[in-house]
Amino acid sequence: MKYVIIVFSAFLLAACKKEKETVSDSTTADSLHVAKDSTARASSSGNILVGTIPFPQEIKECSCYFAASKSDFENERYIYADDAGKTAYMMLDGKRLAMNLISSSDMEVDELLTKEIENDDYKISVKGKKIKGEEALLFEGTLTIEKPDGTTFTTPIYGECGC
Repeated sequence: MKYVIIVFSAFLLAACKKEKETVSDSTTADSLHVAKDSTARASSSGNILVGTIPFPQEIKECSCYFAASKSDFENERYIYADDAGKTAYMMLDGKRLAMNLISSSDMEVDELLTKEIENDDYKISVKGKKIKGEEALLFEGTLTIEKPDGTTFTTPIYGECGC
């Protein structure tokens, strides 16, 4: 009987240890998955963290919204959205921000898209080129964020503008 208890205890100990390793491995896989899916992106110095946002409820009609890649766009992991004229929405350094657009190009006329956004903490520049124009206009380009301390972050963007 004593032998059975020892074997059973050893079995439980080995099972618990294996489960702990599995949990640890899945945590590593999840953190890799987050980076792969572009859920949050950081500058090389780590001073600007760009997170994804759901499509803003404040936007009721015309809008532009972009993701870091076509895949992220198709999966609705947006890093930028605006109401095509007044307000831009982003998740920066863990905070959801609504910022005033300073300037925006006329997307109906131009093949190029430009937007400038600035507040006390960030200067944001969106530049894109029209790749497809139907009811909604598809764009590819770059989004650059600068902080007053000189830290910059640039990411590719893919998205659309339309009404």
